[in-house]
Amino acid sequence: MKKIYMAGCGGMLGEAFYKVFSQDYKLKCTDIDLNEKWLEYCDFRDFEMYKSDVEKFNPDYLFHIGAFTDLEYCELHPEETYITNEKSVEHAVKISNSLKIPVLYISTAGIFDGSKDVYDDFDLPAPLCQYAKTKYAGEKYVENNANAFFIFRAGWMMGGGPKKDKKFIHKIMTQIKSGQKELFIVNDKFGTPTYTHDFAGNVRLVLESGKRGLYNLVCEGLTSRLDVAKKIITILGLTDKIIITQVSSEYFAEEYFVKRPKSERLINKKLSDEKLNIMRPWEVAIEEYLSEYYNNYLDL
Repeated sequence: MKKIYMAGCGGMLGEAFYKVFSQDYKLKCTDIDLNEKWLEYCDFRDFEMYKSDVEKFNPDYLFHIGAFTDLEYCELHPEETYITNEKSVEHAVKISNSLKIPVLYISTAGIFDGSKDVYDDFDLPAPLCQYAKTKYAGEKYVENNANAFFIFRAGWMMGGGPKKDKKFIHKIMTQIKSGQKELFIVNDKFGTPTYTHDFAGNVRLVLESGKRGLYNLVCEGLTSRLDVAKKIITILGLTDKIIITQVSSEYFAEEYFVKRPKSERLINKKLSDEKLNIMRPWEVAIEEYLSEYYNNYLDL
């Protein structure tokens, strides 16, 4: 049974990785927030702690999963964001190189500036904000310095449910649960949702295929924040009870003050070319996500 060390595994994506890999791999999952019984403590920002913990486990792969993903927090805390999102990646690469094992790094569609409608694996990133800059810096460091690596660029992440999801879908669900009958949804942001379980499953397929390198990895289908919100309301059967009012991003400018790309739409070109693309349509994935994680969430 091969071994995987998963660092920063306490979030929505870490949970999916644990569920997808735990049956057939020996895992050591660590984080600074021990919110699951299968987590152990390690702060990957502390190089000596990180190095010692990974070496003791002696894995076949090092998955470096965790990062700060709140754009406003990252913008207001650039030094902390650099250490967490960039410097820790250097730690992971040095450790994986010393052990002669592949390192996995999670990147994001947010590294593009949104000037194009759709981005494939070969388009040149142009990050707009502190978060995106640190994620792209981590990506470049892995590409230029790791002896063997996987880089997977995710889109609009969904997963983890009420316990772990801090993204768009949970924010919508929270508003509905609170009794709001009108949702204000931006009509000028476009992207590709990414269900954590589909993401982890496709990562496993690539890993076991023997391939390495950089891949876009998102659900199939190009969409928008507005379309996602409409789909949620439809799935919940609330189209007659909740009004969706379209607004521009300026409506939320005070709360979400960091510049975001107009389009974060990715296509899985390399995965498809290599016949390794098993990502489902986003509509199918979001229906499963709501069914699995939010079945008893709403008391309507």
